[in-house]
Amino acid sequence: MRAAQPRLDALLREVRACALCAAHLPLGPRPVVRGSAAARLMITSQAPGTRVHETGLSFNDRSGDVLRAWLGIDRATFYDESRIAIMPMGFCYPGRDKAGGDRPPRKECAPLWHGRLLPLFPALRLTLLVGSYAIDHYLGNRGRGRMGDTVRAWRDYLPEFLPLPHPSWRNVLWARKNPWFEAELLPELRRRVAELL
Repeated sequence: MRAAQPRLDALLREVRACALCAAHLPLGPRPVVRGSAAARLMITSQAPGTRVHETGLSFNDRSGDVLRAWLGIDRATFYDESRIAIMPMGFCYPGRDKAGGDRPPRKECAPLWHGRLLPLFPALRLTLLVGSYAIDHYLGNRGRGRMGDTVRAWRDYLPEFLPLPHPSWRNVLWARKNPWFEAELLPELRRRVAELL
């Protein structure tokens, strides 16, 4: 782990200086990614929203509050980079679509950076795939097609991955319509997170 940390620090500096998609980003580039080589839990999600872009702090919004409740941890633990790494599919805020939601993550980020970053997190024991973009990228044809169906089959992807819906207000409604999520998946998620951290 000690050998990986200087290389990870150097690569994170390179990532944070990235301006590859600058022409397509309405608020300009501000790559948001975090973690140390000692992190045992990786959270891979979609892309920062406007508040995360403004603050530079991953999940620093209502969806982060929901995600932390799902994990059963407080803000201090969540932002402890020695325990938790956060690497979205797109590192910069992608802008809004015509319907008023956020655009999908830029397609350049994950292929350019994920493969270079992941080997520098040697202590990882579990990756949470938060939302359909992360699920589709990492599970590919192992997924069940629809996000909800893949999350329902969460046991099939352990111990490496655990798929989750994105903790946005839209998916909070989905969670309420699927009581197994709170009754079965969340207790196991909290147990595994507590064990890792």
